Amino acid sequence: MGLVVQKYGGSSVADAEGIKRVAKRIVEAKKNGHQVVAVVSAMGDTTDELIDLAEQVSPIPAGRELDMLLTAGERISMALLAMAIKNLGHSAQSFTGSQAGVITDSVHNKARIIDVTPGRIRDSLNEGNIAIVAGFQGVSQDTKDITTLGRGGSDTTAVALAAALDAEVCEIYTDVDGVFTADPRVVKKARKIDWISFEDMLELASSGSKVLLHRCVEYARRYNIPIHVRSSFSGLQGTWVSSEPIEQGEKQVEQAIISGVAHDTSEAKITVVGVPDKPGEAAAIFRTIADAEINIDMVVQNVSAASTGLTDISFTLPKTEGRKAMDALEKNKGGIGFDSLRYDDQIGKISLVGAGMKTNPGVTAAFFEALSGASVNIELISTSEIRISVVTRADDVSEAVRAVHTAFGLDSDSDEAVVYGGTGR
Repeated sequence: MGLVVQKYGGSSVADAEGIKRVAKRIVEAKKNGHQVVAVVSAMGDTTDELIDLAEQVSPIPAGRELDMLLTAGERISMALLAMAIKNLGHSAQSFTGSQAGVITDSVHNKARIIDVTPGRIRDSLNEGNIAIVAGFQGVSQDTKDITTLGRGGSDTTAVALAAALDAEVCEIYTDVDGVFTADPRVVKKARKIDWISFEDMLELASSGSKVLLHRCVEYARRYNIPIHVRSSFSGLQGTWVSSEPIEQGEKQVEQAIISGVAHDTSEAKITVVGVPDKPGEAAAIFRTIADAEINIDMVVQNVSAASTGLTDISFTLPKTEGRKAMDALEKNKGGIGFDSLRYDDQIGKISLVGAGMKTNPGVTAAFFEALSGASVNIELISTSEIRISVVTRADDVSEAVRAVHTAFGLDSDSDEAVVYGGTGR
């Protein structure tokens, strides 16, 4: 048996009983002959509680000190889990991100992994131990400061360790039974997907699906690490994410035409009004946004009015970056030459994802017919070869997702999807 990396989210280790349940699952894998590395998140809502505490002390906490604070959550989880495993008669050692060799850049609160040098992990495994690693954290290559990887960082930690250790698989344990055709909290008849390609999973993740984060899937695709998404609350098979279809029994899982419907209500829309319709104006707008280190998603430019020679440009971005983007544009208003800005954070994005849509005529028409049938108005449209995304009013998102899910025959005929921990993550 080979090496397995398992990651357990906050809902899986939310309390003492959860930690003991996870310990039993890890020990079971060890008894089956695997070397096991377990990556853990902070318990339950610990990270959010620590952020709230920091903001009570300081309205704008320093990035370095905030990272020092937040990494305490995962250290608590890893130590308790190691204790629980030892109580079951097996040896375990816990490691912080820096001890595990997770090397990052020096950007606090959203660092990126540069390298993983898991020498201490290998030594511990070779000595017969189960290795427990604190997710979500690393150490800066330049400053040697502790860093955090941002939301979903534990998933990325797990996949990075799996790649560095040449693991057979990276198992991501969460509070749902796998990747579903839609969010089970919104679509009760969402169906579990047996297998999905890296490409489709990347599109779902970037479109709002929260089971796996985009960076995690991107890392797994780069190093061709199969991911098995499953629940720590049940013994059911989950969803395999890999480059090639897998075989289950005598039946090979095939690529579906449509993989699923994702939604996202965490974005806002900025419209730059009265932009001169001439070369260089759009470049000036988005250079301003880029210099403020803000990522954007969808972009739409209206046809300019012949009488004025002016146009409007709209784009979406994370709500958390909205104020910073507005301030940056206002500061450069003279250089760009627009009339005014409009900000709207009551929007939602719905995305239909599937590699099969590029060879199946009528998918786009069926998508928009489903939205029309649900009386959902569309504000922005964006497409790729395997994705169609639209922006609507936030209040219309749930109804839109259910309508599209049903229109493409994705509803399950069997039991409803279960969210064991209540958060879907």
